[in-house]
Amino acid sequence: MTVSLDEGRFAALASPFSGSLLRPTDAAYEEVRRVHNGLVDRRPALIARCQGAPDAAAALAFARENGLPVSVRGGGHNIAGRAVIDDGVMIDLSTMQVVDVDPSARTARAGGGVVWSGFNGATAAHGLATTGGLVSTTGIAGLTLGGGLGWLMPKYGLAADNLVSVELVSASGEVLRVSEESDPDLFWALRGGGGNFGVATTFEYRLHPLTDVTAGLVAYPFDAARDVLRFFRDFTAGPLSDDLMVLGALVHAPDGSGAKLAAMAVCHTGSKEEADRELEPLLGFGSPALTAVGPMPYPDANTLLDAGYPKGALNYWKSGFLGGLDDEAIDEIVEQFSSTPSTMTAIGIEHFHGAVTRVGVTDTAVPHRQPGHNMFMTSVWMDPGATAANVAWTREAFSAIRPHLADRRWLSYLDDDDDDAIRSAYGPNYQRLADVKRRYDPENVFQSNHNIEPASAA
Repeated sequence: MTVSLDEGRFAALASPFSGSLLRPTDAAYEEVRRVHNGLVDRRPALIARCQGAPDAAAALAFARENGLPVSVRGGGHNIAGRAVIDDGVMIDLSTMQVVDVDPSARTARAGGGVVWSGFNGATAAHGLATTGGLVSTTGIAGLTLGGGLGWLMPKYGLAADNLVSVELVSASGEVLRVSEESDPDLFWALRGGGGNFGVATTFEYRLHPLTDVTAGLVAYPFDAARDVLRFFRDFTAGPLSDDLMVLGALVHAPDGSGAKLAAMAVCHTGSKEEADRELEPLLGFGSPALTAVGPMPYPDANTLLDAGYPKGALNYWKSGFLGGLDDEAIDEIVEQFSSTPSTMTAIGIEHFHGAVTRVGVTDTAVPHRQPGHNMFMTSVWMDPGATAANVAWTREAFSAIRPHLADRRWLSYLDDDDDDAIRSAYGPNYQRLADVKRRYDPENVFQSNHNIEPASAA
């Protein structure tokens, strides 16, 4: 369906708009409408490329006046592709790339289109950092609003735990600076509640002193996979310092051979001596095919997984927290991975411990504060003709592993057919989020997301 825009209203929008407005006939439209996941193919009636909150407010008003649905794009990395919507207005923040660092206050303000590689580079120039994603091409906006797990979460908590304030365009078009002091309920909801409450145009973060880390990957032949994951389980069950983040994974060799590998990826924020001491058992385990762990700047460590997730590749993901990483769960995970049809697909297991687990379940909208493991299956492929096989494998493999999962899901990993998991993503915080949604978006204008419907009036 092609939506016809009201030309008079479009002209009224274009006149004061400081960014650019793209319609389907414009030259740049085809490129700009694409998001990171090549499986997403949607065509907005209008793309409003914003330069600031006033542009976002104007685009939102235009959409509402014309009865058009709205989506919001930050980095465009969300796997479900909720950033782009058919026959609606995409409020595109991707050109808002400025990062302002205040080294004396140890804070940074960043536009809604910044990705973590740009943010990390700006803060590293001052010897500072905060928790970002596991992949540096991810946008700060979607990741933070969804909670924001990453390499630094044992030391500094989630990205949302380090949020100081958010500039937000509300459903009514009001530009708000939201903080703990200005509106504690809305600020609580923004720290994990996703894009349900407005257009987040600027984020302010608390920063921490950090320069080099010890990071990298240890990989083993696939026939050692069960032993590697059992070691990973036992190693992460032992006393670990907050400095250490460990990720277990089943992956494919990056050389294109298709060889399956078992691996552990690490990031240690302590001194080289502390890292060597704590990593000694891990680095001494088994007979690895590859060991590439050493000191590096944190921004480099945040790129370790980037190559596995190229822009435009086709993606279909599933995830869930493990009820326990016992031998039966490990056997099932290894068995399922052995039959994956794509040589780009991975299964990762994130370890939750440290600072991220010392925040109360209801202190932010993110309820997942228990120590343990989160499993994610990232099916990635390039050939559109292989889509049916890869989607089928992912669903079947996830179904086989599901008996070993708890009823808890991480918001940012939910794919487009996972709406039934939204209550699992929010757990005991769902009702309060629905109450805040009713207060700030009673008409559910912002619903192109993992949607929380406004609570019914009492």
